[in-house]
Amino acid sequence: MAADLSDRVALVTGGGRGIGRAICQTLARAGACVAAADIALEGATETVGQLPTQGLALRLDVSSADSAQAGVDQVMERFGRLDILVNNAGITRDGLLIRMSEADWDLVLTINLKGVFNCSKAAVRPMMKARWGRIISISSVVGVNGNPGQANYAASKAGVIGLTKTLAREFASRHITANAVAPGFIETDMTAKLSEEARHAMLSQVPLGRPGTPQDVADAVLFLASEQASYITGQVLHVNGGMA
Repeated sequence: MAADLSDRVALVTGGGRGIGRAICQTLARAGACVAAADIALEGATETVGQLPTQGLALRLDVSSADSAQAGVDQVMERFGRLDILVNNAGITRDGLLIRMSEADWDLVLTINLKGVFNCSKAAVRPMMKARWGRIISISSVVGVNGNPGQANYAASKAGVIGLTKTLAREFASRHITANAVAPGFIETDMTAKLSEEARHAMLSQVPLGRPGTPQDVADAVLFLASEQASYITGQVLHVNGGMA
């Protein structure tokens, strides 16, 4: 049975490109009205222009609680409800721990983990009133396995898993589910910058022998947003071709 989100409104952070844009498009094809939020409004606007349903482009800085609240307020003003939050915004500042600056540690944790806290806290209020909601946060295979050169990123994505499990327990009584999707090696602008040597090393760890696509991740998000996943909460759905 195909997922039907025709009566739902979704907010997707980091919706201006890559995996975020694929998630916006996929939720919209299932019928949802989608607010694409991004630190770069131009990318969010471009995403919304490609959607088959009503959309809203937002400039949202997930590191700011005020910005997260303002984004949710705009969604409520436009659509009158918020059913689905996808915490997708994230950055990397890779480097071996011995060389990693405190600034790079703080920035990655602020965007990738505090951003999920800020947006979830703002979005859960209207969900609680409606007694229905889906919070879906994008983690990573490195948040489970670790990865040399990514101490900050791995820590932030492991933190997303812990936060997700806690949200699931706190809000289950209000019929709000919280789950994480943990992608592996996905073809994005971020991974396109890898050297051929690094790319080959990553692919050698993937039993299916190919990188994933943003659509692979978006399909997992769609499932978790749907009624078919109504009895699934506090879980991590791995989309990694067998890496972990």
